[in-house]
Amino acid sequence: MTTAKIIDGKAVAAQIRDEIAQQIAALRRDRPVPPGLAVILVGDDPASQVYVRSKERQAQEAGFKSVAYRRPADISEEQLITLIEGLNEDPGIDGILVQLPLPPHIDEAVVINAISPDKDVDGFHPINVGRLMTGEPSLLPCTPLGCLTLLKRTLGDLSGLDAVVVGRSNIVGKPMAALLLRENCTVTVAHSRTRDLPAVCRRADILVAAVGKPGFVQADWIKPGATVIDVGINRVPGADGKSRLVGDVDFGPASAVAGAITPVPGGVGPMTIAMLLRNTLSAYCRNNRLACPLA
Repeated sequence: MTTAKIIDGKAVAAQIRDEIAQQIAALRRDRPVPPGLAVILVGDDPASQVYVRSKERQAQEAGFKSVAYRRPADISEEQLITLIEGLNEDPGIDGILVQLPLPPHIDEAVVINAISPDKDVDGFHPINVGRLMTGEPSLLPCTPLGCLTLLKRTLGDLSGLDAVVVGRSNIVGKPMAALLLRENCTVTVAHSRTRDLPAVCRRADILVAAVGKPGFVQADWIKPGATVIDVGINRVPGADGKSRLVGDVDFGPASAVAGAITPVPGGVGPMTIAMLLRNTLSAYCRNNRLACPLA
């Protein structure tokens, strides 16, 4: 029986998109040019195509100018960098996002480094990573920022809470830990070599699972009443022979222990695009020296 509060990321993301749309409408009373988002898609990966279309639609609905650059899988790294450099110089583009993964012949690190840090709305550029770690204003990675937003809208002030992040990836685990530190949590980053991982997790008031293993975090790893953020998106076979999405947490049993928990799907996932729009609006304000309503 589920006792935990289900954190509805879909509803929170919709609310944030509405807030952003209102902020753009207010800003545009004095400025005719809307915030511009450029999304680059290389190749024809079906999942990436669906994701890019969703980004385009949500950006346009919120009042952004959204431009997608679709390029063939055999584009050269040099050609892709040239495209990015042109967008860096385009005053009508405030945010640049290159949809990952890229084909094997293209070095993702080189491509990320080519994006202007001030237009890096994914928050992956090393300069933005450094700004995050030193507490300077920066564009933040979308998924960790979405997790933090859900936590703050669920719990309010996070100061003094014990947080455990299971996973140490550059995309989620490490920046998530940095964001929680910034909110004055006491943070532990756990990983594959952590000794007695269940005991470490049981200390957590906030438990963030980001390991990419379906059902990895068990109910008896969770402190009663803890808030659980499940970042995992794993496709597994369903009983009907069709695949289904599950998280990194064994959701059913965990829901009987946790105080609040995100579902998969419908938890962290919808927040990622909402945070992409938030970052683009922030970049627009900074690039045009405007007071940012999201600061």
